[in-house]
Amino acid sequence: MNRVFAVCKAVLAMLFVGHFSVAQAMEYPLPPSNSRLIGENRVLIVPNDGRSLERIASDYQIGLIAMLEANPDVDPLLPKAGSELILPLQMILPDTPRDGIVINLSELRLYYYPKGKNTVIVYPIGIGQLGRDTPVMTTTIIERKANPTWTPTANIRKNYAAEGIILPAVIPAGPENPMGLFALRLAAAGGTYLIHGTNADFGIGMRVSSGCIRLRPNDIEELFNTVPVGTRVQVVNEPIKATVEPDGSRYVEIHQPLSKSENDDPQTKPIEIHPSIATFINNPSTDSSRVNAEIERRSGLPLLVNR
Repeated sequence: MNRVFAVCKAVLAMLFVGHFSVAQAMEYPLPPSNSRLIGENRVLIVPNDGRSLERIASDYQIGLIAMLEANPDVDPLLPKAGSELILPLQMILPDTPRDGIVINLSELRLYYYPKGKNTVIVYPIGIGQLGRDTPVMTTTIIERKANPTWTPTANIRKNYAAEGIILPAVIPAGPENPMGLFALRLAAAGGTYLIHGTNADFGIGMRVSSGCIRLRPNDIEELFNTVPVGTRVQVVNEPIKATVEPDGSRYVEIHQPLSKSENDDPQTKPIEIHPSIATFINNPSTDSSRVNAEIERRSGLPLLVNR
């Protein structure tokens, strides 16, 4: 994905902080069924410690593209000490059943609704790169595997060979295994797709995989230890989310759409407007000019759009 070159200036519900405790997982109280807005955005004063944007994103359970959408002018290799970074920790829940795991490809996030708890846990993810897309699907988890081996498919072996890399038939469990230490196999497509970890220290919140859903090592371990076989998994692709909150507040959250060719620029690629979103935009209570401006900006931040 290309970097974002514009960002919404009117950021709502932000807390200005220098340092605050970093949670192991972003767990939010689940709002009532007629509400989908969760969390609060924050602003971090960048410390003078030499961390890259990826390292900062990891510390706050955020994906790299989400940080770039919200902070388009930042140097991703070395953010300027003393400058302000928006931490995109407020979001609109996808318009899906609050059941099991929900993955929204466009926002590169996984939502987990634990049974018996009134909470939702949000993880940043990596997904299939261009040409090896992660599909939209509704499926279930059929296997939990610790210390998985990796058997590359014929297509994966072919793609690697085209780059001069000859993969072995099976990569054993261990630090050289790109699947990491934990994997959850999905029933769809004959078990081809998995939710798994990684042995790399980058790529979460980006399109980097061969089609599977990738999490940071600590995140996949936590999810693996919580999610049972049979859990429902729904994968959607919704770059635009919208909600009308119980008090009448109307919000949109707009992300870059997924590229379909090498020539696509996610910052300028047209976004398909689904009928429900069109109805929201055309409602007399919605300031459609603000929505249209945010469709261009694509900040990934919930924006209040009441007229």
